[in-house]
Amino acid sequence: MTKQGFTTRQVHADRMLNTPEHGAVHTSTSNSVLFEFKDAQGIIDAFQGKRAAHVYSRSSSPSVAALQNMLNELEGGVGTLCFSTGMAAISSTLFALLKAGDHLIVSQYLFGNTRSFFETLKDFGIHVTYTDVTDIEQVVEAYQPNTKGVYCETVANPVTQVSDLHAIGQFCEEKHILFMVDNTMTPPPLCYAKEFKASLIFCSLTKYIAGHGNVLGGAVTDTGHFNWEKYSNIKPAYKVADTAQWGITQIKKKGLRDLGATLAPESATAIALGMETLGLRLQRSQQNALKLATFLDNHHSVSEVFYPGLADHPQHFMAREQLSNGYGAILSFNLVDNIDPVAFLNEMELVICATHLGDNRTLALPVAPTIYFENTAEEREKMGVSDNMLRISVGIEDTDDLIADFRNALHALAI
Repeated sequence: MTKQGFTTRQVHADRMLNTPEHGAVHTSTSNSVLFEFKDAQGIIDAFQGKRAAHVYSRSSSPSVAALQNMLNELEGGVGTLCFSTGMAAISSTLFALLKAGDHLIVSQYLFGNTRSFFETLKDFGIHVTYTDVTDIEQVVEAYQPNTKGVYCETVANPVTQVSDLHAIGQFCEEKHILFMVDNTMTPPPLCYAKEFKASLIFCSLTKYIAGHGNVLGGAVTDTGHFNWEKYSNIKPAYKVADTAQWGITQIKKKGLRDLGATLAPESATAIALGMETLGLRLQRSQQNALKLATFLDNHHSVSEVFYPGLADHPQHFMAREQLSNGYGAILSFNLVDNIDPVAFLNEMELVICATHLGDNRTLALPVAPTIYFENTAEEREKMGVSDNMLRISVGIEDTDDLIADFRNALHALAI
């Protein structure tokens, strides 16, 4: 059989990759915290890494392992770990791999909570340089002898700046440093970050992967591109026989096990179910996003629209090269000065005012006073965040109904 399509593979992924018991098409939810060993030598071998087995569900469980297999197949990795949230995946991984004195090059356009965590890393003696990841020259300038890696998002949230993945991946390979990519905004089939030599791919499973706004989760995938033998921070205990597994082993032991941000089995089951319709949901929400962005871009009450699918977006052509099947479903826009963003949101009837993205429902949020409230005005200006900016996570509603809601709200406040 020829290679099957994306949705076909996702619908059948659980039963094909994990072979659930009793002919089930979904892996059952395993709620056991502990796992029995009839032969006591088995638990010793498991603790010492001589045997793969579930020992304690803080580190692994059948339900989470099944989801990890599916995500690893999705991203084409050599290993994937799941965590309780997307932020847990990021923080646990970086605490596991970094030490005081290390340096990171980080996108200056990062999502607010992620940037907040990088500020926390500074308190632990890790040096961070924020830079414009749309410009490879600025990334190169930020490099230092103690640089351990570059961290960026495929498409930034909320202003949609597009990272130069191709150039950064090449640079990181030449310097033998980690290329860490947050692919939450553009998961496969939109962007396969492995193709751009990403070392580690992060994803908030809460968003598009799960899709229904009813479960939290996060993941990190090791693509196999990075040579861990050249990474000085790997501890001897985690230098297993397969050198490709050194990184993911240390992340599991020092990140997942020690920090304890475990994904619950029930959550893993819900996320796996949501993944089945990932391609269909993304297709519909992207169609809506492009039509909505075009409508807003031509409305006199809107001063600027930020969406990579628009031809005048600064990185439109870069997005065309790097994104396989569309431009994502997140957009932001600035209202003209005489329209209050809060008043506008209060006029919306269909669109929900909420902080989330990747949901089936269209969501809207005033950016500066919420998710970027802790940042200074100068920091927000560098990120491109204005005081009257609104972020829209576009859902799968009927397009005409969605645009009508925006049209009516804008009309109600027109001066």
